[in-house]
Formats: sequence, structure tokens, C-alpha cells
Amino acid sequence: MVTSPNQPEWIDSHCHIHDERIPEGPDGAVATAMEMGVHTLVTVGCDRTTSEAAIDVASRHDNVFATVGLHPHDAVQGVHTIIDLLSTPGIVAIGEAGLDYYYEHSERDIQKAAFAEQVQLAHEYKLPLVIHSRDAWDDTFDILDAEGVPEHTIFHCFTGGTVEARRALERGTVLSFSGIVTFKSAPEVQEAAQLCPLDSLLVETDSPYLAPLPHRGKINRPAWVPHVGQFIANLRELPVTEVAAQTAKNTRRVLPGIA
Repeated sequence: MVTSPNQPEWIDSHCHIHDERIPEGPDGAVATAMEMGVHTLVTVGCDRTTSEAAIDVASRHDNVFATVGLHPHDAVQGVHTIIDLLSTPGIVAIGEAGLDYYYEHSERDIQKAAFAEQVQLAHEYKLPLVIHSRDAWDDTFDILDAEGVPEHTIFHCFTGGTVEARRALERGTVLSFSGIVTFKSAPEVQEAAQLCPLDSLLVETDSPYLAPLPHRGKINRPAWVPHVGQFIANLRELPVTEVAAQTAKNTRRVLPGIA
């Protein structure tokens, strides 16, 4: 795929291109992303079925990498349903795992137990951890403190403000920003993106969810991660090439399996 020599190269640190809603399908989404300068994608599992689908897509593309995890929505299924998949060659992280008290599709105690178990597995398998935390900051940090923060830990689709950002950064984690940072209704997320040291910042689409401006309301795709990066570059008054290069470097550091 030929791209402009002046086009920044991006990494979408978190997407779900195995999702059937992705426009053009997984293979088409990868090709279109490449045309837009998104040269590496991390496709993220949320339960056994989606983790297997992520592994399948990654097996077909040298620039796509898979994670295995149990999302808090699916915590009721039990972490035992995904453990054997962690031995799949090429898995780059555990997750997304965490707590979601906004929807509470699984009871809180079940969520907390599943999250703690996946933190333990990240230590056991020496894999990075990808965290989903929504309206559950105190319990998220309490579990991380109790189990020990894995060496490489990502707060994906960061939705907190500066207080939560500082708490996460103090624990040595990195923050990944999605299309939410471009929304006028998310000034606290924008403040966190300004506070976050550039060497602790990642960009993602979380596609097919959360399309960034100017595509808000549409089905998201990895090709649109440059919109997230451009917004952050403007917010921080930095050249977009610097943001692209540094976030790609950060992603390769925190997810060594894609380096």
C-alpha cells in the first residue's frame, strides 16, 4: 500500500476490527487504515468468542495484533473461559478487563473478581494489561493496588479528568485516548489529554464505537485514528508528526509484542 512520504504513521492501540459492524469488514478496514497512515492495529477481545475472532484476524495480517480478555460486561462468563487462549502465539496483552459501573451488565462483585483474576494472569503470563474503567475509579485503583500493577498497563478509552489521570499515572500506567477527546461534551477528558506526559499517551479508535469528530455518530473504523491524534496535537499545540511518532513509540514500548 503506497502512502504519502509526508503522511504520519499511526498505531491504533485499541480497536475491534473483528466486529461484524466494521465497515468493509476486517480485511477492508485494514487496507483502508493503511491508506490513511495507520500501519499497525491492535484488535481487542472481550470474551472467548471475540478473542478467538481477534486471533483469527491477526493471523491474516502481519500488522494486526490480538489481545485476549473478559470485559466487565461479560464477567459473569468467568475468566476460566479464556485462560487457554492466553497460550496462543502472538497474543500481545490481556484485556480488555476492568470494571463498568455505568451499565453493570455483570454484578459488581463478579466484575471485581474477574478483574482481579485477570490482573493476576497478566503477572503470571508476563503480558501487558488493557483496562476498561467506567464510573469505577476507586475500585479499579484498589484492585490494582491489591494485586500489583503489571509492568505494562494501559487505561484504554480514558474517560476521567485530571484527578483520575494523575492517579493512573502515579501507578506507572499509560493513558489511551479515543474519539471521546474530540467531543465538546468531554472537557475533562481534554484536560487529561493536556496533562498527560506525551511519553505516557496513546491513541485509539475503539472502533466500531466512538467515532471522532468530524465523523461522530457514524460507525467508527481504524482509519480515523489520525483525527484523534490531530485533535490532541492541536490541543497541546504540537506538530501532528510529533504526536504520531511519540504515540507509536509509546505503544510499541507498552505492548512489546508488536515491536
